[in-house]
Formats: sequence, structure tokens, C-alpha cells
Amino acid sequence: FDLVNQNVPIPNKGTTYWCQMFKIPIFQEKHHVIKVEPIIERGHESLVHHILLYQCSSNFNDSVLDFGHECYHPNMPDAFLTCETVIFAWGIGGEGFTYPPHVGLSLGMPPDPRYVLLEVHYDNPARKKGLIDSSGLRFFHTTDTRRYDAGVIEAGLWVSLFHTIPPGMPEFRSEGHCTRECLEEALGTEKPSGIHVFAVLLHAHLSGKGIRLRHFRKGEEMQLLAYDDDYDFNFQEFQYLREEQTILPGDNLITECRYNTKDRAAMTWGGLSTRNEMCLSYLLYYPRINLTRCTSIPDIMDQLQFIGVKEIYRPVTTWPFIIKSPKQYRNLSFMDAMNKFKWTKKEGVSFNKLVLSLPVNMRCSKADNAEWSIQGMTALPPDIKKPYKAEPLVCGTSASSRLHGVFPLPLLGCSLLLGSMLSAQGL
Repeated sequence: FDLVNQNVPIPNKGTTYWCQMFKIPIFQEKHHVIKVEPIIERGHESLVHHILLYQCSSNFNDSVLDFGHECYHPNMPDAFLTCETVIFAWGIGGEGFTYPPHVGLSLGMPPDPRYVLLEVHYDNPARKKGLIDSSGLRFFHTTDTRRYDAGVIEAGLWVSLFHTIPPGMPEFRSEGHCTRECLEEALGTEKPSGIHVFAVLLHAHLSGKGIRLRHFRKGEEMQLLAYDDDYDFNFQEFQYLREEQTILPGDNLITECRYNTKDRAAMTWGGLSTRNEMCLSYLLYYPRINLTRCTSIPDIMDQLQFIGVKEIYRPVTTWPFIIKSPKQYRNLSFMDAMNKFKWTKKEGVSFNKLVLSLPVNMRCSKADNAEWSIQGMTALPPDIKKPYKAEPLVCGTSASSRLHGVFPLPLLGCSLLLGSMLSAQGL
């Protein structure tokens, strides 16, 4: 079956998120989705940037299906607000995704999605007028069910203006934490023996240059779950893990993103636009548990103290909030104050060290907008006692080729293939 938009008019602006609710076909028995493919309208391959599919509350009637609306808009339907659980993600440049033979996306059972929200990110930097789109996703399903039900966890940085990146930085690092406290509560309650990750999608925007999903257990770093050290905004695809990795209660995950803002004169903020930034990982795993989001955001007041802010107006009644003192920032929003600060490369490096050490506010969410008790609490970044160092992988060479400093063509092909495998499969 297909879930596709019908003739959506794309505004002539750089970024549009369009949301449409759909009803999953009614099945009389359990089905497993075994493959998902993008359906991109011909000629719109660069317009449709990514697609997320969310599970919504089941307490609706079919009237919610009558119209779509721009996402995250003050006037969007209230029903959209119940759609928080990501069940599939696709990014530009990616092809179809096939689940491993022992795992599938469950449909037709009481906890499974009945209503879903298709969120399509349209990227229109040229602001072309008159674009009409009918893109979406195609699902292949079977009654020959697999052993396990798949789930998705969104990990990384909470998408927020509090994710700040100074201008003019050839290298700036941000970290989003899926904290020990969240995984301890969620996995300890639902799956003490852990969950098994089999694929990961890494996501950032235009200034993103590299992403790594790091995994820690008792202060020791395990091998990377996934990475892309040459991240390309226009090529995003799930990385299948060659070997499934187990996440246990009390582990830590860090989504680490590298950015380059050398060509920017103002701050880069976390947000939805392609000129804003994100730092996210989508983990496909089994067996499914009630954990949909495990993210964090660093404390904003400590960030503002770095530029000399002393006090803000309280109670906070406006957004963004307004600064009270010192005089040079009085009555400016925190965004204006950060842009007014004279950023140099040295200041940016110092600010980066500060941000990476700050306490983080945790987001630890269940399905249906529910929260684990850890939600909203603060935690410190993990104390990394033993970082992971991978053994270098080297293709064999003959004695004669080493003597002459030349790779024979078969060995050159071997090294190129190895490089592409490392990039594509997160090894």
C-alpha cells in the first residue's frame, strides 16, 4: 500500500514541512512490513528532502484524514500533536529500506499504528513558484511474520534554538546525549536484557560535515554504532550494521556532529530550516519497547553567561526571551545578543569546550506523548574513562609493490571498496 500526498502546493519559500494524516489499511491478522520505498514525483528529487512517518493516537475518526496542513504551524489541526512516535524515516539520496529476515514493522495488532502522520520536508532554496507535489512512501507487507517487531528511537540533540553554533568556525562539535538515566529507566522497566540495533540513519543539515553515533558502557567506549565522517546533506541513507549491537540499561549514547560555519556571518541555530541545524540519529532496533525519543539540550543560561549576560526578564512572557542586563544587551532577545557578540575563532573554540561540558536537559519520551519520569531532569555528560580506538584495517600488499610504493590495481580497488564499506556500513 502507498501513503502519498495528493497535489500539495509548495510555498515559494526555502523550507516547508507538510503534514498529512493517513489511516493504515485494516488487517484481520498481524502483518509485518518488510520493505519501504520512497515514491518521489519525477523532477522533485531535490525538492523532497526527507520524509518521517509518525504513529498517532488511535482515538480519532476518519475526519482527520480530510486535509493536510503545514507542520509546526499555530493553526495546524490538534490531531497532529498526538503524532510523536517515529516509525520510519527516509532521507534525500536514499533508496528503499529492507528489514532483516528476522525483523519487521508490525501492523494490525492493538499497539500498532492505525493513524499515521506523513511529514515531508520540502527544500526549495530557489523559492520556485507553482510547485505541486504528490510524493510519499510505499510499504511491502506480509502475513508470513518475522520473529521480532522493529522499533525506532530518535537520539541526539533536541531540535531547539538552544543548540547554538558560532559563525566563522571551520570546526565546531555538538553532542546530543541519550543518557544513562533514560536508558536505565526505559530498558530496565521494559527490556532488562537490552535491545538490538540493526540500522542507523544519521541526520544534520547544510553545515554538518561529520556525524558519529558513540556507545558507552560503564565509562568505556564500545565500537561506533554508525558514522559518516564526510557527511553530505544531499545523500542520507540508513546504514545497516554488519553486526547487530546490543544496548543495555545504563548504557550511554552520544550523537556527535561536526559543523563548518566559515561562510556564515551570524549564529546558526538548531531548528527546522535547512539553514538551521540538527544533530540526530534514528536507531532501528528490536524487540520494540516504549521509548521513542532519547535526546538532550545543553543549558542555555550557561551559554549566555559566556558572552557576559547577567540577567533576563522574569517571568518569561516572550519568545525568544529578553535580556535585562548588562546594558549592552538590555532589551535584546537572547538570539540578538549572541549575534551581537564579537565572535572570533579563539572565542568559538572556548565556547565549544564550554558547551560540551555543560549539564544537559533530558528528553525521555514514550509513545502517545507520555514521558518517562526522567523527562526534564538534568544530567552531566558521561565521564569517559576509556575512549574507543579502532584497529586500522589494511588490505594486504605484495613485497614488490611495497618496495616500489605502488598499489597494483586489484589492491587499489580493495582499498577503495574498503573505504566505501566503512562509510556506508558504519564499521
